[in-house]
Amino acid sequence: MTFFLLVLGLALLLLGGTALVRGASGVASRHGVSPLLVGLTVVAFGTSAPELVVNVIGAISHETELAFGNVVGSNLANLGLVLCMAALIKPMRIEGQIVRRELPLLLLGSTVLLVMTLDQTLVGTAAVITRSDAIILLLLFSIFLYLTITDVLVQREDPLIANMQEIKTMIPPQLLAGFRADWVYVIFGVLALAGGGHLTISQGARLAELSGLSPVVIGMIVVAIGTSLPELVTSIIAAFKNESDLCVGNVIGSNIFNCLFVLPVSALIRPLPIPDGGVVDILLTLAFTTVLLVVFFYGRATMSRMIAAALLAGYLGYMVMRAIA
Repeated sequence: MTFFLLVLGLALLLLGGTALVRGASGVASRHGVSPLLVGLTVVAFGTSAPELVVNVIGAISHETELAFGNVVGSNLANLGLVLCMAALIKPMRIEGQIVRRELPLLLLGSTVLLVMTLDQTLVGTAAVITRSDAIILLLLFSIFLYLTITDVLVQREDPLIANMQEIKTMIPPQLLAGFRADWVYVIFGVLALAGGGHLTISQGARLAELSGLSPVVIGMIVVAIGTSLPELVTSIIAAFKNESDLCVGNVIGSNIFNCLFVLPVSALIRPLPIPDGGVVDILLTLAFTTVLLVVFFYGRATMSRMIAAALLAGYLGYMVMRAIA
């Protein structure tokens, strides 16, 4: 029953995120917001809404280990599972400048986050992501938003922008119902996210207790993969349509959002102690990001099936090690 309720919570999170995106996209379109801007804001934030809701409720409920595991696990799943599965379908080759700019930003954000977890080594105190750390991360997020908006205004011919204008996951206006129905979707989405987040946190903590696994492991393996399903679906669709820039940009943008917005918002509510193994989790995320940076900046700028298979094997092996450690 605990596992069933956890799956129900994850399903409500995904359903709520989808409904929120559909409703908010309709409201924004009816107020004259361009479809591209809707895609970069409403859709991007909507696909990361499950992670945000889980972490906020986790912080409020004192389930900080589960919240930490959700963010770090989601980032690892995006890099080691989502992107690699898409690359196994069709090798990823990026052509535009926007994604090439986002990768170093993710590397910077991951490095800053890693330094913030080294309190024991640097100052001899227990490692905690404090409220002041959270403010620094949010300031970095504001820089990311500024650069993204600037890129949209200046680089109109970038493949990522062209892909976003064509991708079917952006809700076509003709499929949207009336104005009132848009708000119904928004309200339903918010309620479903709240209910799903509560179920996910409470049942995730209960599952950790029953299974003998730590909450951070449940967060990394079960909750994180569940909340990463929107990114997985979007990336697989993009891979089949040969839209590599959108596929990579979706994953990198989601990870930046998790590192620089979801995690610090949680820490503002309640400082997040770094659980056992947390530093290694972030270090592995940094290593995966470094590999992608080398792959996409040098040589043919292509992520081959061989590289994808190696990263996927590394991710799965680490998850197994984390579960049995």
